[in-house]
Amino acid sequence: MGRENAAMRVSAKADYALRAVLELAAAGEGPVKGERIAQAQNIPLKFLENILLELRHDGLVASQRGAEGGYWLARAPEEITLAEVIRAVDGPLANVRGARPETLEYSGPAERLKDVWIAVRANLRAVLESVTLADLAAGNLPEEIDAITSDPEAWQPH
Repeated sequence: MGRENAAMRVSAKADYALRAVLELAAAGEGPVKGERIAQAQNIPLKFLENILLELRHDGLVASQRGAEGGYWLARAPEEITLAEVIRAVDGPLANVRGARPETLEYSGPAERLKDVWIAVRANLRAVLESVTLADLAAGNLPEEIDAITSDPEAWQPH
């Protein structure tokens, strides 16, 4: 029963970051107040502000202080992938015990595990680098992603 959570984990930070930038993508141009994003996506404001700071540091979000201030996307939503947002707040997409898979050394029957981890990372990238903020804000996904999610097996928690 409890082993269903063992595979892929998306941190709260990455989830909040994606939801925040999607609010900005949907809002269009112009500043959006942090409070508005926090309220719309039910994200604790202090946590959100720290996340937006990291996204700004990575050049994904811009901000302005003051009464007319707020946050906006630093680039067009068509140019920002989900992978970029996740990397900005969480670092590399896939690591094993905090290390990049290509740096790991295995021996004996475990030798090919490195190849498995590389394949897992490549598949994560294939999904997360193909979906942009514009796709999600418009309620659309690339055909290859729709094809994956249209398979009922994909929805089963194995």
